[in-house]
Amino acid sequence: MAKSGGSGARGSRGGVRRPRPGATARPTRKATPKPSPTPSPTPAEEPRTFTLGAVPGATPGKWIGLWRERMPHVPLELREISVATQRTALAEVDAALVRLPVENADELHVIPLYDELPVVVMSTESALTAADDEVTLADLSGEVVIVPADDVLAVRIPDAATPAFAPPADTAEAIATVAAGVGVVIVPMSLARAHQRRDVEYRVLRDGPTSTVALAWPRDATTDDVETFIGIVRGRTARSSR
Repeated sequence: MAKSGGSGARGSRGGVRRPRPGATARPTRKATPKPSPTPSPTPAEEPRTFTLGAVPGATPGKWIGLWRERMPHVPLELREISVATQRTALAEVDAALVRLPVENADELHVIPLYDELPVVVMSTESALTAADDEVTLADLSGEVVIVPADDVLAVRIPDAATPAFAPPADTAEAIATVAAGVGVVIVPMSLARAHQRRDVEYRVLRDGPTSTVALAWPRDATTDDVETFIGIVRGRTARSSR
């Protein structure tokens, strides 16, 4: 008679092997997770300041605002420099807004940025105010043309009258003299606006020379910060490549 294949059959294949009475069950081993590699800490940048020089009349406000948005960890110091000393000042700043021409330009990187129109600043009582928008060099014939010591345009008018006093020390003093009703002074438009007064007006000098404002820095001093400022001036976005 055939043996029954019930659950009591010993060693039946496919069944669950039960531990013997009194035997200790072996614990199931779990794989130990490997520790994740610790990322190397980013080296801290040394504190620094980006120093930007600027001649009178230059308007870097927009670029400074963008710098502070993109480089909040690097303060920007704006330092006013004179046109007369702009070349030597480049040794003391990271970069500067200068007026062309600049001496020894072959030792510098120079990026022309914009041209400024020349204007004639005159007293509100001057007959030249009859012109609505512009005057010409010919209109200045017989006028006392004041040339301050910090003049940047070097306009020479053959038929102009020579002042009977020493050249003013700077543009501000020259415009104050004009306001008193003595002569006229020719300057870039930004300087006329910077020294605007109620007792003076200005008109564009249609056939006068323009003044070019440029960004300059020494060829051997191109740093990452200088490259960043160049990108801002040229309109690159924060994600743009150089």
